[in-house]
Amino acid sequence: MDQSAAENMRTIATIFFVAAVLHTFATKPILTLARRFKPGSVQENLLQYLGEIEIIFGVWAAALVTVWSFRFGTDSAIQFIETVNFTEPAFVFVIMCMSATKPIMSLAKWAIDLTSRALPIPRRMALYIVTLTVGPILGSFITEPAAMTVTALLLKENFFDHSMSTRFRYATLGLLFVSISIGGTLTHFAAPPVLMVAAPWKWDTPFMLQVFGWRSSAVITLSTICTAVFFRKELTATTASNQRSDASKAEKPKLWLAASHLIFIALTIFHSHHVAFFIPVFLFFLGWCAVTKEYQDELRIRESLLVAFFLGGLVTLGQLQDWWLKPLLANLGSTPLFWGSLALTAVTDNAALTYLGTLVPNLTAEAKYALVAGAVAGGGLTVIANAPNPAGYGLLRETFGEGGINPLALLAGALPYTVLAAAVFLI
Repeated sequence: MDQSAAENMRTIATIFFVAAVLHTFATKPILTLARRFKPGSVQENLLQYLGEIEIIFGVWAAALVTVWSFRFGTDSAIQFIETVNFTEPAFVFVIMCMSATKPIMSLAKWAIDLTSRALPIPRRMALYIVTLTVGPILGSFITEPAAMTVTALLLKENFFDHSMSTRFRYATLGLLFVSISIGGTLTHFAAPPVLMVAAPWKWDTPFMLQVFGWRSSAVITLSTICTAVFFRKELTATTASNQRSDASKAEKPKLWLAASHLIFIALTIFHSHHVAFFIPVFLFFLGWCAVTKEYQDELRIRESLLVAFFLGGLVTLGQLQDWWLKPLLANLGSTPLFWGSLALTAVTDNAALTYLGTLVPNLTAEAKYALVAGAVAGGGLTVIANAPNPAGYGLLRETFGEGGINPLALLAGALPYTVLAAAVFLI
């Protein structure tokens, strides 16, 4: 394929990328339209399918590959696909399956329950605060996708499945997405946007703790406490379901089984860049779950596959966005780069954004910090801004009613926490 043809495909990929972004904001109208057709009809099923946010980027990526195949042949399209790195989608699929298991969830609930009971404040407020501070910060150690899965499931069980207001739900979802995005920055191996730059820029865990860690922890803690205080009436309301939840004490997990799962998770995390290693580990994990099925729930294979499909489509389309992103990043000063990175991450995965930053030669230390800080600060604005967001979206979507999660309402819910994170990161 000659240079002009390659440029032509980059243009088409950008058009499809923009269409996919716009598609994510149109899911609610599409689902509303689907209800006008006969249940079970082809029209209703098709619109329901197109209204699933997890399939959007995969569908548009498939359209790109189809156009590529018709224009330049199947072999050329396959050569392009082979240049795309699908390690991150595969890793997110595996880590979601492992972290959403009953032993890991039981361990997390037990630890959060013990901690929240020790706080001298109303029980549900304490549970809310501990869940949304400890959960995201754990993302620096068990990876952000795992932290998102665990925290979202705990929020669903303890709050979203109960009669909480829509305003509370969107504020909490925005807080969750922003906190997860910045909560993985205490180490150099857990957050996807940090992983992309850690080796090329020689950023290690001591550096991350000194530069990002205290800022992220402060933002998460302050944001969560302020949100809990703002919604204190809802959090302390005593409905029948809440009373049952408050009275129940988390059952002590089977520590030997939880420890075995943590070993599998650790092996996957330590070798997260090597698909040839962590996929066989995952197969052994599936066998171990079959052996211990007496103590297991059904694995979340479907939810994990949908998230991986979403990310796979995103990296496929994102592969061809360097022609406009790279020059843009190279021509901005530190402060404009911070705000530009924060804004751009709302419409493209922040890991892809920081990866492109590593391709820009002679970036100053200030520019490198501004790029990553902006990317993680803006990681909660949309579902596509940060790789773990689709996991939280998929787990919590059904609790928002038939229309699902409104992207504009999510943006509004995340905006206050994004502004606070930006203010602290600019200190």
